[in-house]
Amino acid sequence: MTIDDKDLLNSILASLSRIDYIKPDSIPNLDLYMDQITTFMDTQLAACRRYPEDKILTKTMINNYAKNDLLPPPVKKKYSKEHVLLLIFIYYFKNILSIGDIQEILNPLTEKYFGKEEDLNLTRIYEEVFSLEKEQAYNLSKDITRKYQVSRTTFSDTEGDDQEYLQNFAFICMLSFDVFVKKMLIEKLIDLEKAKQEANDKETKKETKKEARKEAK
Repeated sequence: MTIDDKDLLNSILASLSRIDYIKPDSIPNLDLYMDQITTFMDTQLAACRRYPEDKILTKTMINNYAKNDLLPPPVKKKYSKEHVLLLIFIYYFKNILSIGDIQEILNPLTEKYFGKEEDLNLTRIYEEVFSLEKEQAYNLSKDITRKYQVSRTTFSDTEGDDQEYLQNFAFICMLSFDVFVKKMLIEKLIDLEKAKQEANDKETKKETKKEARKEAK
């Protein structure tokens, strides 16, 4: 591995190490106006920007999420901590999933846990899920390093700029295939959950009709 290779790999791993989730205790417990929400998200997720001028979240995005039933409406134009948690989930999902798939994932979560005072609420769910982040980042670093090293063994019969370009292309293909397979798995899980819910709804309707017939007799 050349010095340039090491620099490139270290740069990739450094970018991964800078990615951090928004900790629940860093989210204000006070309800926020939309401008405050966008500023908070832009500040907290700054390391996720591809370009400095990129916006993490805009007013238009928030309005579109509300229109598509991904986000409960604000109360008197103010958004709660739970709104922020949902926006964080949406931020990560929207890069790989359709609006319809995000609805399938988040709508049951919102219906069951949004605004609930019980121990199992959105904050608890968020903490549980994102507590896995550090271990996942470590495993990803190892996997990315392995893929990178494998890509450096390709096109060994090519030299110079052509070799560098083709090896980088091989690395991109390996990473893309990984994303493709995981996206397919996510979609399969969503479809299975949707089918399960539809079956439950169908069974509930049958039971309701039975009860109605009994009462009619």
